[in-house]
Amino acid sequence: MTAQAMLSQLTEQFDESIVLESSHEELHPWVRVHPEKIQEFLSFVKNHADFSFDFLRSLAGVDYQQYIEINYILFSYAHGHELIVKTQVNIEQPFISSVEKIWPAANWYEREVFDLLGVSFKGHSDMRRILLPDDWEGHPLRKNYREKKEYRGVSTQREYLTGMPELPTLSPEDAS
Repeated sequence: MTAQAMLSQLTEQFDESIVLESSHEELHPWVRVHPEKIQEFLSFVKNHADFSFDFLRSLAGVDYQQYIEINYILFSYAHGHELIVKTQVNIEQPFISSVEKIWPAANWYEREVFDLLGVSFKGHSDMRRILLPDDWEGHPLRKNYREKKEYRGVSTQREYLTGMPELPTLSPEDAS
């Protein structure tokens, strides 16, 4: 199935209140789905024989300041195609339903997005930090995050190396 045919079938199956927009013109086809319908949509594309997206390749979040975008990168071993499913959550109340019951691998991905961006996944079996200590304040990938000068008495500031000799610059003639 071509990317265009896949997206056509999805937009026929789901009306514009669920599939908000889509594109097959980028490197990978993508759809933007209403956040309240994310579980319904993802369950459908995993279980429907025409799609069979049995592998959650990645789940990531991006802070766009007005909202946080969650991207689900899916792959179908049966059909060899990929789909990116995008949705947006409110930056002031960043909540969305967990997809851990659809793909168990979502457990750690969702915890990482929670830890670094502060998005809470409703229905997740273990919603806690995965990279940073439990008492860490804030979420480092948020645009408004300001790092504290120290954590538990240890400086978090980076000191840039000074006094290092400059490396020589090579020209194309030097390479031969």
